Amino acid sequence: MSIAASNTSMRVPAGFRNLLEGLAREVLRKQPTDVVAFAAQHFQKLLEQREAGGIDPVAWGAMLED
Repeated sequence: MSIAASNTSMRVPAGFRNLLEGLAREVLRKQPTDVVAFAAQHFQKLLEQREAGGIDPVAWGAMLED
């Protein structure tokens, strides 16, 4: 079986790396049995913070990456 190689380069959106690092840190810290459900709850909390007028984690993460 062969797999075709791709020369397509993809850019990670600004702030995405910070979001994933935050999720990974919390998963390692809390060691949930259901990682998918934990991730859904984690991102729901971030969304609620943003909608409540708090910090936008994506915008904040993008500033850190610059």
